[in-house]
Amino acid sequence: MSSPTQYVPGVCNIGRAEVRLRWLVGWAGLVGGAALWGYFIWADAPRPVRLWVGGPALMAALGFLQARRNFCVNYGLGGVAGFGEEAGRTERIEDEESRELDGRTSWRIITQSMLIAMAAAIVAYLAP
Repeated sequence: MSSPTQYVPGVCNIGRAEVRLRWLVGWAGLVGGAALWGYFIWADAPRPVRLWVGGPALMAALGFLQARRNFCVNYGLGGVAGFGEEAGRTERIEDEESRELDGRTSWRIITQSMLIAMAAAIVAYLAP
């Protein structure tokens, strides 16, 4: 899958280096969540404790959704975009309408990630 090379308001605000970083965050959250869930089952942890699986699940969902959409929620809320060869180099978005579109996209991704994390926590809670 190729990464876009230019900013599109509300659609794409990160390039290849930034996307790669978000894939890594997503995989780290998924592996961490699975390991935590496995430990809780192995340790016969009380069901309410299993809800903690939602934390790494949120991390995984945020990472994967941002990578898949080529959109960083933090950059979107901060009014910047990052398309450099290295992650972390950003440029300010001056157009107010573009910044508003980015903010709405950021909140949509955050909301979707929270719903995914809550679903994972509920599944962990209900698992035998």
